[in-house]
Amino acid sequence: MPKTLTQPVTTLDPVWTRLEDEARAAILAEPVLGGLIHSSILHHPSLERALAYRFSLKLASGEMSEQILREIADEAHAAEPAIGQAARADLMAVFERDPACNRYLQPILFFKGYQAVQAYRIGHWLWTSGRRDMAYFVQARVSEVFGVDIHPAARIGRGIMIDHAHSIVVGETAVVGDNVSMLHSVTLGGTGKEDGDRHPKIGNGVLIGAGAKVLGNIHVGYCSRIAAGSVVLHDIPPCKTVAGVPARVVGEAGCDQPSVTMDQVLPESV
Repeated sequence: MPKTLTQPVTTLDPVWTRLEDEARAAILAEPVLGGLIHSSILHHPSLERALAYRFSLKLASGEMSEQILREIADEAHAAEPAIGQAARADLMAVFERDPACNRYLQPILFFKGYQAVQAYRIGHWLWTSGRRDMAYFVQARVSEVFGVDIHPAARIGRGIMIDHAHSIVVGETAVVGDNVSMLHSVTLGGTGKEDGDRHPKIGNGVLIGAGAKVLGNIHVGYCSRIAAGSVVLHDIPPCKTVAGVPARVVGEAGCDQPSVTMDQVLPESV
């Protein structure tokens, strides 16, 4: 007699199931963290609810209570399922690309880059819903707590990995595609006081090295690679490597998916 599933296929969530399993194993290995792990993961019925809890816990202050922030996050996830879908893609991106990450549990509990991006997604929902002052509040708290300053109007895709995530700045009209990886101290900024569309557009699959500055309303082609410390002031064609101050093309990207391989070593000839 064939086996039957205990729940409908539409409700299966392998990412959440794995997180629950990892949480139970972590409590057995380190019981003193049982309260943290249970309240953050096992107390909740879904990843969305767990993320809402972490959002409220990390960003609450004397100015805004956990309860209010929790209600805002729950409302955002209920109104926009794409937020939870992007959170899963981001989680898998960190797990696959960061050699320091060997469990899904780590980004949710400990990695400020992942947590900052998920908080940005709530802020972006607030911005697009017309609640701009609350979106600014979320931006300010994310900057204060995580050291990551992403304007809530910026548009960021799925599968984003921000490693270490210290001193990240993403401007108001910036656009970041899917499957992008960036390291600490990256700036996607403007070049002056001009209004309007003034920030970079980053294509899918781009790798941005530590300390790189991409400035102005320029386009970085898909699957390109920006070397650490570079200052990019002009458009970059797809599948190229750029380096220098100001940055120039120094070769091909080196592989089909630089944001996934995370290879930042330039050829000796450069």
